[in-house]
Amino acid sequence: MVAKKITNNKEKKSDYYGAESITVLEGLDPVRKRPGMYIGSTSSTGLHHLIWEVVDNSIDEAMAGHANEVSVALLPDGMVEVIDNGRGIPVERHKVTGLSALETVLTKLHAGGKFGGEGSGYKVSGGLHGVGVSVVNALSEYLRAEVHRDGKIWMQEYKYGKPIKKIKPIGSSKRTGTTIIFKPDSTIFTELEFSWGKILDRIRQQAYLTKGITMIVKDNRNDHREKNYKFHFEGGIKSYIKAINQNKTVKNETIFYVEKEIADSKVEIALQYNDEFNEIVLPFANNIHNPEGGTHIVGFRTSLTRTLNSYARNHNLLKEKDENLTGDDVREGLNAIVSVKLTDPQFEGQTKGKLGNAEMKTYVEQIFGDAFQIFLEEHPREAEAIIGKCVLSAQARIAARTARATILRKGALEGMTLPGKLADCSSRKAEECELFIVEGDSAGGSAKQGRDRKFQAILPLRGKILNVERARLDKMLANNEVKNLVIALGTNIDEQFDLEKLRYHRIIIMTDADVDGAHIRTLLLTLFFRHFNPLVLNGNLYIAQPPLYQIKKGTTARWAFSDEEKLKIVKEFGGDSAEIEEVKENDEEENKTEVEEAIAEIAEAKKTSTKINIQRYKGLGEMNPEQLWETTMNPETRIMQQVTVEDAALADKVFDMLMGGDVAPRKHFIQTHAKKVENLDI
Repeated sequence: MVAKKITNNKEKKSDYYGAESITVLEGLDPVRKRPGMYIGSTSSTGLHHLIWEVVDNSIDEAMAGHANEVSVALLPDGMVEVIDNGRGIPVERHKVTGLSALETVLTKLHAGGKFGGEGSGYKVSGGLHGVGVSVVNALSEYLRAEVHRDGKIWMQEYKYGKPIKKIKPIGSSKRTGTTIIFKPDSTIFTELEFSWGKILDRIRQQAYLTKGITMIVKDNRNDHREKNYKFHFEGGIKSYIKAINQNKTVKNETIFYVEKEIADSKVEIALQYNDEFNEIVLPFANNIHNPEGGTHIVGFRTSLTRTLNSYARNHNLLKEKDENLTGDDVREGLNAIVSVKLTDPQFEGQTKGKLGNAEMKTYVEQIFGDAFQIFLEEHPREAEAIIGKCVLSAQARIAARTARATILRKGALEGMTLPGKLADCSSRKAEECELFIVEGDSAGGSAKQGRDRKFQAILPLRGKILNVERARLDKMLANNEVKNLVIALGTNIDEQFDLEKLRYHRIIIMTDADVDGAHIRTLLLTLFFRHFNPLVLNGNLYIAQPPLYQIKKGTTARWAFSDEEKLKIVKEFGGDSAEIEEVKENDEEENKTEVEEAIAEIAEAKKTSTKINIQRYKGLGEMNPEQLWETTMNPETRIMQQVTVEDAALADKVFDMLMGGDVAPRKHFIQTHAKKVENLDI
């Protein structure tokens, strides 16, 4: 009874939220000088981080039980609006700063309701450092804060982090909550276009992580058709797991789920196995995604391996002569969400990539281990299916180990026994070297002759490589094209992958601009995402962009990478493309035939004209070495796309849909997006 009373007292204190709840640690000046220290970067990632910081504050209100609705809207002129129905930021005078509590929160670094212990505004918070909203203010050319509190609406406006006027009441209100409207500073951010898809995915994720909350996201920008989505998931992370495993064959129809409090912390885990070979484990601390994991993931993985081995031994699903299941064995086909809530999270870095609280390892181990053991005992048929999946994984691991020992012996990765088709470069400095993976011997020949031999290596592929989405490692390494690529990279593969041994810091996929080339590119991307994922995450993978056309007038030649660019160049050369551009500005569906006819007329005119010649390139082999160097390989003139992964779960879902064994979702995807395809060559 005593322990329960203490807990209740804490809850009553944490419910209080007044000016004295706001603790000030230091000023705001460093933010504009070094924004990357606070939001990670000033690129697209940092731009979206501004939204996450404001939304996280609203989510904190929801986790504290004071809000159940959060709305995010993209407004005209690059502005963003975030509204919640929480308690509203306090507005009375702060005794330390002499300013209103609202102005203190918005202008003082490390000022917020998250530092004061039992008397502070929050028991659990994602915004550990309290810098979120103040950093957003500092990095915005305009910010407006409205607070509905105590029957009034309070408002204050800011420019570049500085208040324009003092806070003032502007009306009465029967509700409570906070509205933040901001416009990122164009002098700080290199990218100012918000990604609707990225925001939609993040808001949906937050709705999964906070059971019962309603998340609304709107796109009301001038140049976009208005969109409005509302997310509400009573199942929470169980619904999240169900969504991840959509269209997959699962091993346990019943999703494992546990939620339990321990020592002022809460552990929530959902888990389900499928028949795939890949693992998706998403870790969260106070609703903040931790892409680098942390102590909660260490505890989860340790307990998972131990519990499955114990169950398998006790129920004779592993024979005495069999090795114990390893961590890799039990994670194959695993989809899990590990979400923890704690009062004093210790993250590595402001972007909260990794959780460091040592006690969370013990808490997760204990709570998950006990609950998962009970789950397996209560669902013996599903437990047997899970163990069977893990045993097959162990058998494949042993087979792959034998294959790897044969194929990837130490000498095979060191220079002298590189693949015969590889035209290596002379430099041995990996940081300046690049490997072009090209399609076929014809393109390979042009690339070998046109390259700079000092730092550019060429590896031609014969035909289409194996689709590795549903292939185990031993089968992969039996494929010559995959084997040659693994040896050429020098990194080994999967759990023995070593980024330090990468022989080329730029891996460039260079395929033809046709259907076959796109398919080969997709097969290679699948291979890299599934088995060389650190290369992708480290930014080492690129896609070359060869031109579609050469437009020539007399001795002057220009290259076009799209139909639009082709028409623009034709016009610059004096061709009659103005009429086409006018037609394209009209209604797209009504004038599609007119556009096609106009393009055909220009193409026909150029055939008979000696002034302008247009050549369409469908294959890299059609270019001579000098042309290939000039357009696609010369670092000073080429165009390349860097391959990145911002959402691993979403990327996994896309690869599974496009490259997996289930036809229905792939067919639906093609039917949905077929009309958007341009320049389809069949």
